[in-house]
Amino acid sequence: MVIITRNTCPVCDSPAVAKILTAEDYTVSHQSFEIWQCETCSLRFTQNAPDLSSVAVFYQSDSYISHTDTDKGIINKLYHRVRKITLQRKLRLIERATGMPKGSLLDIGAGTGAFAHTAQLAGWQVTGLEPDTATRQRAADSYGLSLQDTGALFQLPAASFDAITMWHVLEHVHDLHAYMEQIKGLLKKNGRALIAVPNYTSYDAGAYKQYWAAYDVPRHLYHFSPAAIRNLLNRHGLQLLAVKPMWYDSFYISMMSEQYKNGKNNFVKAVWTGLLSNAAALFNRERCSSLIYIIGK
Repeated sequence: MVIITRNTCPVCDSPAVAKILTAEDYTVSHQSFEIWQCETCSLRFTQNAPDLSSVAVFYQSDSYISHTDTDKGIINKLYHRVRKITLQRKLRLIERATGMPKGSLLDIGAGTGAFAHTAQLAGWQVTGLEPDTATRQRAADSYGLSLQDTGALFQLPAASFDAITMWHVLEHVHDLHAYMEQIKGLLKKNGRALIAVPNYTSYDAGAYKQYWAAYDVPRHLYHFSPAAIRNLLNRHGLQLLAVKPMWYDSFYISMMSEQYKNGKNNFVKAVWTGLLSNAAALFNRERCSSLIYIIGK
């Protein structure tokens, strides 16, 4: 395995980086990975993470829901129930952000295609990208979608999309700055990018510490704070137009975190932590467990 060792921050290039904690890969390898933090922009990142040529093996698990769409276990069953609601909410958010009921949409990291399919049914002209071959096949089997490999991102014509979505994808991307520049170039003049990522400044992240499921090492290369996202956008000349909370994520993440911490489900404790997390974010939504950043040129 080829690993990436960083001496500077992958967002702001500051050398003021240091280890903050160690987390385990509970999904596949059960290896431990260090998480470092930048004192300048507050980004956290996974140190000694596998490079692009080595990372695929860390996604090979029947329990990795974005690739398998599994509904095994109570947590995944609940995830599927909630997803039916959130898919429609995401679609309405795009309509409000763009001011358009339909248009051209690029979904990066489309997974098994649930959102791309929802947008397509609503009349959007959808281009979906997904790096995993087997997952692209599941999208074809489940929804009749013809997703492209993510390498196609850099062959798409400039200024061709009204909306670009990345639902919990940016934290996985190895070439972070190249992606941000390409997203900027692919947006139409008044286009909008909607990027959802976990937020390590949330209450549930602080409660679970190294057991917080949204660290998801080593698949998650970066662990964003709102400040780190703002720094990243500024570096690419992009405007942050709005920040929207993802209220359900605190419950899903807390359920998985309880399992990681104690080796078993504790539904009551997870729901309580999720409620406390959302309560902490009521008056400051940038403390929500996951956030959607709405971005323009």
